[in-house]
Amino acid sequence: MKVRQLNHVAIHVEDVEMISRFYADVLGLEPMPRPAFTFPGAWFRIGVDQELHLIGREPETHSPPRERHYALLVDSIEAAASRLREHRLTFDGPRERPDGAMQIFVRDPDGHVVELCTEPKR
Repeated sequence: MKVRQLNHVAIHVEDVEMISRFYADVLGLEPMPRPAFTFPGAWFRIGVDQELHLIGREPETHSPPRERHYALLVDSIEAAASRLREHRLTFDGPRERPDGAMQIFVRDPDGHVVELCTEPKR
């Protein structure tokens, strides 16, 4: 498995529309298309290859991918899964996002969620 770059950071927000205006109007981030998830959110481009994902906050219960996380773009989801298995780690996935990208979610030793993902299908 080779990590290519930081892909995105996901943060939870109370009001997706209000916070989206802040990131677009105040910080000048470019809104970008978002896959047809079943939960509210918005995506913004940061530079050329990185993204900010806003996720509408829900009451109390969170689990990946809706939990706070950051994502690393990997060259192979199969190699990532294999490496996690070699280290005897429990993880969720691989699973396909609505845009065809593949995802794995794993917790670091301190409990933070890390997403390993591939590029969306084009």
